[in-house]
Amino acid sequence: MGSLFAELARRAPASARREVETYTREIPEFGVLAVDPRARAETLESAVWLRRRAIELSPADLTLTKKDLDHIASMGESRGRGGMSLESRQRVLGLHTALMLREINEATDTLRGGGVDELIRMMSWFASQGERGIGAYCRGFVRGLRHRLPYVEQVALLARALLVADPMAAELASAVGLTEEAEHWAVTVVRVPGGRPARDDRRDDRDGTPARDVELDGELEALVKAYQVPLVWQRAQTPPGDDEGGGELIALTPSAPPMASAVPLPPSAAGDLVRDFAGALGLPCAAGTAMGARPELAAALDRARRISRTAPLHRTPRRLGTHTMADVFVELAVADVPFVDDWLHTLARRLAPGPDLLVTLDAYYHHDMNRTATATALNVHPRTLDYRLRRVRELTGIAPASTHGVRVLSAVVTRRLSNSWH
Repeated sequence: MGSLFAELARRAPASARREVETYTREIPEFGVLAVDPRARAETLESAVWLRRRAIELSPADLTLTKKDLDHIASMGESRGRGGMSLESRQRVLGLHTALMLREINEATDTLRGGGVDELIRMMSWFASQGERGIGAYCRGFVRGLRHRLPYVEQVALLARALLVADPMAAELASAVGLTEEAEHWAVTVVRVPGGRPARDDRRDDRDGTPARDVELDGELEALVKAYQVPLVWQRAQTPPGDDEGGGELIALTPSAPPMASAVPLPPSAAGDLVRDFAGALGLPCAAGTAMGARPELAAALDRARRISRTAPLHRTPRRLGTHTMADVFVELAVADVPFVDDWLHTLARRLAPGPDLLVTLDAYYHHDMNRTATATALNVHPRTLDYRLRRVRELTGIAPASTHGVRVLSAVVTRRLSNSWH
């Protein structure tokens, strides 16, 4: 064994202790190591084993054996079963890699320029076998999750992994039987103000879970099985003491690459999913969709969320669909211009006594100003529709069918029905 490998072997116990101390200090889930001697000893033993195995194999450029990879996978499985989050799992892998590289660098400095050939050999081995070791750890981690988490929560983890470009998305997708290979995705956010229907005191007999939570999980699982796409439900954050706030469903649907000459349209499945979810939930919803390449899904999520907050709320599933930037770009712009937003709000207040003038305008523009289709959708006579449109002109001075009316009144309706004004 060369001098660099000997130096690394000498340092292995101290280096392993430093790694365990770093985990304890920087990763919340490892805080237990400070108070549980057995857990600390097991973690330290694994850290020492990893270093010694690397020192044994790297001089002759030998690969990790199946037994080695199974042992590493068992470490990941233990963490997955124990409740470690995806974020902490990624942090563990990052810290371990950084600390190993630091140890190699420190050992090289101790040799004062010696052992260059050994350094190159060690780094080459570390690059190839480190990737295999990380893959085994991730496979074990997912195996642990499958034992601990319900199916819907596993799917939610996949959705989150895709949104942050976590490489473990492939393992998660395999575990839940969904694809993650698409290069382009449509990210849809379905906004539900006020949250789900109020939870009651009924409990599921199996584990005491609130009955409404069990019902929602069933609805989400049905959507996953019907559309074969990753999705996750998230509750809105509310101040302590407030009633339960709203929430949002985030769904990722594979989409075709965007065409430079056309406005990108979301996959039809995205709109169908929105309607099915709204129908099952029975609450007003608004949906926004943005498309993005795989590495850009976090930015697409931000755009979709902004669109959903601007899009109009609808309760009736058949009226629901998903909106894109092209549908609400005017409303997105005016939302950040207070004096324009105030002016639109003033027009909305004039129409509020109507009655039903805002709803009528929404249906009118939704059906491309077709009188027959609009009247049918509203279940009124066409002459009733004409009366309401005249009433809009009397109250605002703007003809709904004019170019000016389309630009202004459609923005009024969208902003009002999005619940942005209270």
